[in-house]
Amino acid sequence: MNAAGMASAEKDEGSGNAHARGLGIFARAMCVSILLIHAGCSRAPAPAATAAGGQFTSAEIVRAGKLANPKINEASGLAASRKTNGVLWTHNDSGNDPVLYAIGTDGRFLGSVWLAGADNIDWEDMASFTIDGRAYLLVADTGDNNARRKNCSLYVIEEPNIAQLSPAKELVVQVAWNVPILYPDKPHDCEAVAVDPGAKGDGSDGKIYLLTKREAPNRLFSVPLKPEAAGVPQIAWELGKIALLPQTSSVQNLLPVPTGRFRGQPTGMDFSPDGRSAVVLTYGNVLLYARREGESWFSALVRNPVVLPPHKLGQAEAACFSSDGKTIFVTEENKNAALLRYDLK
Repeated sequence: MNAAGMASAEKDEGSGNAHARGLGIFARAMCVSILLIHAGCSRAPAPAATAAGGQFTSAEIVRAGKLANPKINEASGLAASRKTNGVLWTHNDSGNDPVLYAIGTDGRFLGSVWLAGADNIDWEDMASFTIDGRAYLLVADTGDNNARRKNCSLYVIEEPNIAQLSPAKELVVQVAWNVPILYPDKPHDCEAVAVDPGAKGDGSDGKIYLLTKREAPNRLFSVPLKPEAAGVPQIAWELGKIALLPQTSSVQNLLPVPTGRFRGQPTGMDFSPDGRSAVVLTYGNVLLYARREGESWFSALVRNPVVLPPHKLGQAEAACFSSDGKTIFVTEENKNAALLRYDLK
């Protein structure tokens, strides 16, 4: 979600009369210095409590590069190529062209792909996966700042070969299939989406998972990856509530910016290619979850996460595992945004 969308959502919520707002502005101004001192100090579960059953318990952060293409100025999703090592895919936020950008793991621009048959109403995340030996990319048009949309969709394309791409010319690719979604109760804002292609290999038992943003506790929904009836709206069924995401402190809650009162909101999610780990990105944290043998993703996500070192980005909205699952990449909505690499240990 871009800054304008955040402001719009905040305005719609409302927060009292003019006198109260004046006092709030004064209080927030007094707290800026305190927030800077306490940056990253959200109420987080203890990392040590999550080590059992997990292959990674910490990470080293490296600034891998920056997003070099100036057109990528609102990066809101990341996915690692399942065809070519060292290649990532990203996209811009709402109101931009329906375009995916291929970048190197250092942020170099490699080429772009126009999704024919797709609209970018509010693209908020993406994922990569393999079924039947073919690599695919999924784009989640699921952002809904004011919780009013009834036209959210999940677009899937077959991942192009890197040899087809050129920084000088945009490739056009047709959408392979589209999964329109409806929630059973009401519309939800969702910026964190991940794919499990399933165990059968053909995607028939695959699931798409959606983690809501503006609710506490946040709610996890799922829809089929390959519905039997193409293009027919799918009901996103609720799996349960994810109650242990680190939330804001009373001090952080005074400042209406992503790293302040919104820092506990999830803005990205991904599952590792081996199905053993999940990452959830919030405005304040990078959260790592271990998944045990035979365990559901919901069961993995309701446990305390490993809280990795803070990204310290102004508006972090995109995260993914590397193709080997040993690294997490994180970036934000910004021009020449930093691309961070978390080397897992």
